Amino acid sequence: MTTLENRPNTALLVVDVQNGVVEGSHERDQVVANVGELVEKARRAQVPVVWVQHSGEGLEKGSAAWEYVPELKRSDDEPLVEKTYGDSFEDTPLESILADLQVGSLVVSGAQTDACIRSTLHGALTRGYDATLVSDAHTTEDLTTWGAPPPAQVIAHTNLYWSHQTAPGRKAGTATTEEVTFTTAP
Repeated sequence: MTTLENRPNTALLVVDVQNGVVEGSHERDQVVANVGELVEKARRAQVPVVWVQHSGEGLEKGSAAWEYVPELKRSDDEPLVEKTYGDSFEDTPLESILADLQVGSLVVSGAQTDACIRSTLHGALTRGYDATLVSDAHTTEDLTTWGAPPPAQVIAHTNLYWSHQTAPGRKAGTATTEEVTFTTAP
């Protein structure tokens, strides 16, 4: 249903599943395993997998914290988008990569739920993409010291509100890793 013309394809976005981002995150191992399963599903269906990697304070480019977790391996032919803002589209080549791949629908996974995942979802929807959040393939760290709800509640709330998100001519929603099926065209 995307509002982007001639964009019948779907892509999987793997956002910031980096050592320094997911270390100590809620249900880290299960979420990383679910992201890995999504990557394999996408590859089997010949659906593009686009990797997003954040750099900034505490995530210096080239550092161990900046590297993707060892459980996930990007193929050389899969695009890598480096970013410095929460929204994966902001000041990056993501839009042009997706345009070249004729992608109008995104399946989003990764970290952090209450930062880069939310920003990227909203960024996608406002730019005309359909955006599905994989409800069991995103996570966040415990920020209760700074007044945030516990991670499980942040994740549950994000899943709740994204499952009811709407915009003219676009669709949003959630699906579990098991429910996600990939096709290259609707």
